Amino acid sequence: MKNQSDLTPASVPVAVLKSSGQKIPLLGFGTAAFPNVDHEVVKAAVLEAIKQGYRHFDTATLYYSEEPIGEAIAEAVSQGLIKSREDLFITTKLWCSDAHPGLVLPALKNSLKKIKLDYIDLYLIHWPVSTKPGTYEFPMKKEDFMPMDFKAVWADMEECQRKGLARSIGVSNFSCKKLSFILANAQIPPDVNQVEFNPLWQQKKLREFCEANGVLLTAYSVLGALVSNGGSNKVMECEQLKEIARAKGKTVAQICLRWAYEQGVCVLAKSFNKERMKENLEIFDWELTEEESKKIDEIPQSRGYLGEDYISEHGPYETFEELWDGEL
Repeated sequence: MKNQSDLTPASVPVAVLKSSGQKIPLLGFGTAAFPNVDHEVVKAAVLEAIKQGYRHFDTATLYYSEEPIGEAIAEAVSQGLIKSREDLFITTKLWCSDAHPGLVLPALKNSLKKIKLDYIDLYLIHWPVSTKPGTYEFPMKKEDFMPMDFKAVWADMEECQRKGLARSIGVSNFSCKKLSFILANAQIPPDVNQVEFNPLWQQKKLREFCEANGVLLTAYSVLGALVSNGGSNKVMECEQLKEIARAKGKTVAQICLRWAYEQGVCVLAKSFNKERMKENLEIFDWELTEEESKKIDEIPQSRGYLGEDYISEHGPYETFEELWDGEL
């Protein structure tokens, strides 16, 4: 596995981020549970994940899971599950309404206050768009959209890293075009681009672009997107994936996670179920055959998280098409 240089306690390979030199576990634990966030459920799930050996946790201002993650970290230290906060890799994200010059640093400080940490390991621009300051909602309303000052916002992100409040910085949901603009104007290049990525939305062009530019692609919705978030169950119901899973004696989820890992990306898995948490960690001592990989490669492609059904219900297609520069 390219960039593999170490193992976490749960035998999760790590990569070294190009700009910061930080090590990032290549399997992370997702906590996007909005809009119905149960504080105690999230806290218990994170604590259980730490017990099982997860060391990489992903949150965001929008998820409202920063506070319970912070409480779980403090409890894990007090219980001796980890020696210190240094044992963990924590990612959070800048929401669109704070993606304005002068608002980035205060937004990060607010996130750090919620998580009760002195620094974040990775801070990401959540979407390549700004919205009216003070609005924290998803889906975003068309009337709240504002053009992002990419150059100025990224300069503020760099300041977050220089001040030591974020050890690494990056982006999320950025197309090749928008990522190119950041790279062309950055003094500190982004280390990560976190995007939807699964066997039904393989993003080959974007993956190759990120690899060529030293940006680690991080995959969310690897098992498909939740219907409540506008996605579908098409990934988990895919017959080709079910066939491979049966032949290998694995779950469809494990096939998806292993496939993504074999593409050289960092993978986020979200499940608050103890058994599934355990299963999601059990993807590193086996591999897909060349024939199985070829079958997955040939699966017809369709975006899950912000597909046409979601957009027709929640917002204008043109708005989202502009976000991805026509790549939808």
